[in-house]
Amino acid sequence: MSDATQSAETLQAASSVSVGTPESRIEELEKALAEALGKAQEHYDAFLRAKAEADNTRRRAAEDVTKAHKFGVEKFTEALLAVKDSLDAALVVENTSIESFKTGVELTARQLNAVFEKFSITEINPLGERFDPNKHQAITSIASDQDPNTIVTVMQKGFLLHDRVIRPALVAVAKARTE
Repeated sequence: MSDATQSAETLQAASSVSVGTPESRIEELEKALAEALGKAQEHYDAFLRAKAEADNTRRRAAEDVTKAHKFGVEKFTEALLAVKDSLDAALVVENTSIESFKTGVELTARQLNAVFEKFSITEINPLGERFDPNKHQAITSIASDQDPNTIVTVMQKGFLLHDRVIRPALVAVAKARTE
């Protein structure tokens, strides 16, 4: 039985007693009122506890969001540190030939590509594709034998993070030759 139903029944029982003196009636009503006030206080206390718990949950969630924004790139940063270490090591070597320098740069580029792959960063290199304004940024148009709006030169590769464009590819597109 719910507390509200029990309180209502107590008040109804108290009001249905018509036998007795007015003093006993007042006494019964005061007793019923005291019970109802006690139940009301219990409900109020439960409400305050629930409200405090909701406030704490909301505060903890806000802290978690703040931490996620602040430290969300921590794993990516750790992965990039290995690439930075390789670059720093290449700068320290005193006796380098062009060939060993080139090999070191290629290894570092592969290391960086592995980091990109691990974090779903993909390259947009659209040479020969149709121009897509969602992924490419046309810098110029060049008269060409290729179909109009075909990418003929990529000046700067673009990048996607998962499926979102981080940086569009800077391209030159073909335009129809004028006779």
